[in-house]
Amino acid sequence: MKEQERYLKLSGLEPLVVTSQTNFVNVGERTNVTGSRKFLRLIKEDKYEEALEVARAQVEGGAQIIDINMDEGMLDGEKAMVRFLNLIAAEPDIARVPIMIDSSKWEIIEAGLRVVQGKSVVNSISLKEGEAKFIEQAKQIKRYGAAVIVMAFDEEGQADTLNRRIEICERSYRVLVEKVQFPPEDIIFDPNIFPVATGMEEHRRNALDFFLATKWIRENLPYAHVSGGVSNVSFSFRGNDTVREAINAAFLFHAIGHGMTMGIVNPEMLEVYDEIDKELLVYVEDVLLDRREDATERLLEYAESVKGEGKVNEKQAQQWRSASLQERLTHALVKGIDEFIEIDVEEARQQVDKPIEVIENHLMNGMNVVGDLFGSGKMFLPQVVKSARVMKKAVAYLLPYIEASKSGASRSAGKVLMATVKGDVHDIGKNIVAVVLACNNFEIIDLGVMVPPEKIIETAQRENVDIIGLSGLITPSLDEMVYLTKELDRLQIKIPVMIGGATTSRAHTAVKIAPEYKETVVHVNDASRAVTVASNLLQPDTKATYAQSLKAEYDKLREGYLNRSRDKKYHSIGDARENKFRIDWKNYQPVKPSKIGVEKVEVELSELVPYIDWTPFFQSWQLFGKYPAILEDEIVGNQAISLFEDAQKMLRTIIEEKWFTAKGVVGLFQANQVDYDDIVLKDSQGKRLGKFLTLRQQSQKTAGAPNIALADFIAPEGSGIKDYMGCFCVTTGFGVDEKSEGYASQMDDYNAIMVKALGDRLAEAFAEYLHLKVRKEYWGYAAKEELSNESLIKEVYQGIRPAPGYPACPDHLEKKTIWELLDVENRIGVTLTESLAMWPASSVSGYYFAHPDSKYFGLGKIKMDQVSDYANRRGITDEEAAKWLGPNLAIE
Repeated sequence: MKEQERYLKLSGLEPLVVTSQTNFVNVGERTNVTGSRKFLRLIKEDKYEEALEVARAQVEGGAQIIDINMDEGMLDGEKAMVRFLNLIAAEPDIARVPIMIDSSKWEIIEAGLRVVQGKSVVNSISLKEGEAKFIEQAKQIKRYGAAVIVMAFDEEGQADTLNRRIEICERSYRVLVEKVQFPPEDIIFDPNIFPVATGMEEHRRNALDFFLATKWIRENLPYAHVSGGVSNVSFSFRGNDTVREAINAAFLFHAIGHGMTMGIVNPEMLEVYDEIDKELLVYVEDVLLDRREDATERLLEYAESVKGEGKVNEKQAQQWRSASLQERLTHALVKGIDEFIEIDVEEARQQVDKPIEVIENHLMNGMNVVGDLFGSGKMFLPQVVKSARVMKKAVAYLLPYIEASKSGASRSAGKVLMATVKGDVHDIGKNIVAVVLACNNFEIIDLGVMVPPEKIIETAQRENVDIIGLSGLITPSLDEMVYLTKELDRLQIKIPVMIGGATTSRAHTAVKIAPEYKETVVHVNDASRAVTVASNLLQPDTKATYAQSLKAEYDKLREGYLNRSRDKKYHSIGDARENKFRIDWKNYQPVKPSKIGVEKVEVELSELVPYIDWTPFFQSWQLFGKYPAILEDEIVGNQAISLFEDAQKMLRTIIEEKWFTAKGVVGLFQANQVDYDDIVLKDSQGKRLGKFLTLRQQSQKTAGAPNIALADFIAPEGSGIKDYMGCFCVTTGFGVDEKSEGYASQMDDYNAIMVKALGDRLAEAFAEYLHLKVRKEYWGYAAKEELSNESLIKEVYQGIRPAPGYPACPDHLEKKTIWELLDVENRIGVTLTESLAMWPASSVSGYYFAHPDSKYFGLGKIKMDQVSDYANRRGITDEEAAKWLGPNLAIE
């Protein structure tokens, strides 16, 4: 096994992979009859259905593994373990996490191993009965395919010093790895967590020795992990929850820092480390780290002063509820808390002459704080969207009073019309910008997606808007934006336009859009800039100078771009073909697909989760950084964690309640390159089915660099070689819009955007999953491929999956051929808009190429001679071809 793949891999219905980036795996402890009186009572009284709720609550509370223990003198432990595990297997919301089979009796462990699903963890075995017994049990666990917790215990007893911990763990590791050939990444040591501050001298180093043993294990026993029962450490302070929770939290903080990877933790007995009283923390850490001779006495004395206080639940405390009205409203908006918003808004309404003043003063004061925090980088987009949710609920509460008082509309910062242009269905970015603007007192008119230009213009005039915001993801949307600004200019409308979306750019805005409109056009590259841009466009004291500076900036950018384009050298299409990418076809034998033809594919959403690339998810929320490193980022890490937790929660609901379905269609065909740049497709009998047209790079490159077209990766028809090619379409989008609209109707923009972002991630994961199936099964040219998800994301596999509309093949017209070949609309219901965007939006389509030398590339700029040639091959006019290839046209 490769070194980078030596991760602890566990599973219930879903995988749990413990990598070097995994912070800490929380093991739920409440399904343990020795640790929970409630659970013991339910099992004894044969109330297994209620006992299942204990397990469910743990999973919902964040337990990534649940520990199940049935060791009680009056119970038939084997029978209880088997029955409970079988019941869990029928509960997907519980069974999705791995199980820890916990018992001091081998027969109970083995009974559990026989019935548990997925890859479980045995807790535990040790050397206390000698090496022979240890090896025998380890071999059985290995045979069942489970991981194992090894206690620091041998024939002489339990390890209670640093040296004994090291000695026993090292010996156990050597036996397991060398004699049993147990996978080292499946070994988890428990070096014994003992109570601290007992008053006994020999217990002074209990915590410190655990920390140091953990560090030694992680540094000296490759791939092994460390676990433990955290609540043991504070056992001396039972009855004093304040101190117990502080000890547990501080212990866990230092244990993780030393390398502890998992542990049995009761979240209810755990304080947030940063929120521990600073004075108490000093006393606790003096004990844990053995920093003072009198550490125990000092902590015991301090504990008396807080005895009986207990921990007050945050919801019960609500200290901020005793602040002033404005402070409460600001706190609610900044923290995204809507629980008391109507109460506070009503109190504010009672204090003003007109209800609109609550919005203009109290609420906008709070939102100004949100805006300042966001602008200074102290709040992040997901938090701002939550703030908007609270603001919307507050405004909704006030609206009936505003209508009744006839007090008129709020003095907004400006009215902005937002629309995704005709033929385009993507709107996540637009919706986020709308929320950010609304948070800053801009009135938003959102026309949605696929909005024709006449509707945008008519609404803008009727509503007397101050700004028009245009969004688009696909390249034809760029032409729609050009057309729309031309129409605005022709009609002598003088409304500034903001341009945004994935395919838009500052250069395209300057070169193609701005020259068509006398009024200001500005490109907005992300949501954080939208407020500044909109304010500059509308503020009386800035708008004139801002417009002039933009015009000068764009004129300079356009001239520089045009000059560079004119200076760039291009081949004729004939010369570019002569300089094609050459493959040695004589020494290549294509693998024939296992099945040639078209096949519909349906898959459970849960199967797609391991294939999700989370990095683009964070990017869609304007949090930039690679996953999982972003979760530890000094600046955005905390917000990324919060966002990720919310996403995981919604993702579980999507899967459990089957909000969406994953449907796809894939086709594999005999294929050959013809007429330089085209690919003809045939069935298994050689009957011609259709043809893909590809485009070739034309820019002159460094010596020896070819001008590539996708057709170069397919064997020429004259070679005598039967080559193959595939194409596909997948969707997880049916139901996404409905769920998003449902949230939006409840004024919950945060979840309205979240559900769309997850729909997109699932669609991309489906494309990755299906490509894997094609490589290993449907086509089978890489049947023995074994790659991690990280490797899949980095696309280290053989072959490529380019898509129409993307850099290697920017012409969206090729989607029509895919739709005809695969009968996409009839088979899975995905349709194409007039601009050839896919609907529903959470859909992916593309090609499959298998040759080992196939690679991704960008077409770049092409000359008009290729456009004319392409138009002729497609049977359309040069003007029609130029419409679709406009962004790729070189200046001639």
